[in-house]
Amino acid sequence: MTHTLGIRLEDKNVWERRVPLTPAAVASLAEQPDIDVLVQASPARVFPDADYAAAGAQVVADPFGADVVVAVKEIPIELFRADGTYVYFSHTIKGQPYNMDMLRRLVELRCNLLDYERVVDERNRRLIFFSWFAGAAGAIDTLQAAGERYAHRGIPNPFEQVEMTYAYGGLDKAEPRLRAVGDLIRTQGLPQAMRPFVIGITGYGNVSQGAQHVLDWLPIQDITPEELPALTAMDDPPGDRIFRVIFREEHTVEPVAPDAPFELTEYFQHPERYRTIFERWVPHLDLMINAIYWTEASPRLINNAQLRRWFEEQGEIRLQVVGDVSCDILGSVECLVKATEPDTPHFVYDPITGDVTDGTVGRGLCMMAVDNLPCELPAEASQAFSDALAPFVAPLVRADFSQPFEQLELPAPMKAALILHKGELTPDYRYIADFLR
Repeated sequence: MTHTLGIRLEDKNVWERRVPLTPAAVASLAEQPDIDVLVQASPARVFPDADYAAAGAQVVADPFGADVVVAVKEIPIELFRADGTYVYFSHTIKGQPYNMDMLRRLVELRCNLLDYERVVDERNRRLIFFSWFAGAAGAIDTLQAAGERYAHRGIPNPFEQVEMTYAYGGLDKAEPRLRAVGDLIRTQGLPQAMRPFVIGITGYGNVSQGAQHVLDWLPIQDITPEELPALTAMDDPPGDRIFRVIFREEHTVEPVAPDAPFELTEYFQHPERYRTIFERWVPHLDLMINAIYWTEASPRLINNAQLRRWFEEQGEIRLQVVGDVSCDILGSVECLVKATEPDTPHFVYDPITGDVTDGTVGRGLCMMAVDNLPCELPAEASQAFSDALAPFVAPLVRADFSQPFEQLELPAPMKAALILHKGELTPDYRYIADFLR
């Protein structure tokens, strides 16, 4: 019996050139006598059609007759077929309203849906992700925004030499350029008006690790949140380095109940029992990279009312740029009112008027809000993603989805990612029914 795998082209926007599987991964699958691979022809994919054909795939106009179809971003509703099996980032596990119609259609067609975001090990750690590259690209793009922002305020600075991530053509080319910026800071120092320069990163997972990797190309000194007040109160702070501080959950929230201890497990299970305390750190930050996982039940790091009070009382605040890699609209940083694309990556939110102006100029908080940052590193991000996904593909394509869920044979991480089975929410995802209604 021959099984077929389809790879859909990506067409969310002109920037999206990533692939779920590289030609090398396809070649390994095509060598197996019971698996055929259909690759949808694409003029934009980072790996050309000819490479897939050379790897043994059939390049076709329509791959949706395959037993399993894999993609990166959401698949348009009109492309789904009855009883199909689809694997992609569905953005449904939080009950995201903008994708509930898509999920309803999959239910109507009795489809199987697997989401990469939920391919996890026994400790609930994600196994297949682009998030490290989102953090890396996000850090570069946030530094680029800072260069523009300070320059517009009349402060020439080394970050003006930083370009958007896509302009470098890869991290291997970006690294020497940013290291040169770091050498300038180390030898010539930052302008007096930017000392001490403090970058705060919220979160410590894959996104944060990617951002930290990039920042390590600069002269970095790590400090704790508790050290911030003394640092920013110094009369003559160092200008030959950048101070980096990582915020964990215990630095951003506290229990609502008086004298209750902070408990991480409780916070994850009952975020409504906690309130934000992040406002105590904001006055000490120049740049912020937001890399947390956030749900609507969680406290916000910065809300619009609070931001407005700061600007009404002070006229200006120290924090100039937020690179919101998490990119939750109206989420943990509430003034993130829209997502952006790499050619127009920034906007300024005016907390007094609520107005939004594209670019880096104006009163308020400058937001870097690109929502598909890994697309700026399409080849590297795709390679890492494909390496992680490839071991699961053959058993996924060979799986008999007509079997009852309990008897369905899939690798445990892939079964954990099965949101819909024959059009029904699987046990771990039945809570989504409330959002579907």
